[in-house]
Amino acid sequence: MNLKLYVGNVAFGASEEDLRKLFSEAGAIQSVKIVTDSYSGRSRGFAFVEMTSEAEAEKAISLINGKPFMERTLIVSEARPQKKKGGEFRGRGDRDR
Repeated sequence: MNLKLYVGNVAFGASEEDLRKLFSEAGAIQSVKIVTDSYSGRSRGFAFVEMTSEAEAEKAISLINGKPFMERTLIVSEARPQKKKGGEFRGRGDRDR
């Protein structure tokens, strides 16, 4: 199991400290990151929490997934690997000149 957890349906008013307090019920936390919009700086409604062990990550999922937090029901699952951004520029291959 991955140590990094995806946390969905996070209230827009929640802070990283709020999530740190909530997830500390399951064990030690390595990092908390609320994902924000690059233009407005506003929360996008999801976060990533990294636990220090697999056992704590599993415990966090079982304790917090589906739990109401700041009037929203949290979704907690194992984070998927990040996809590479961008790619190789190939130009307009559909043009024949």
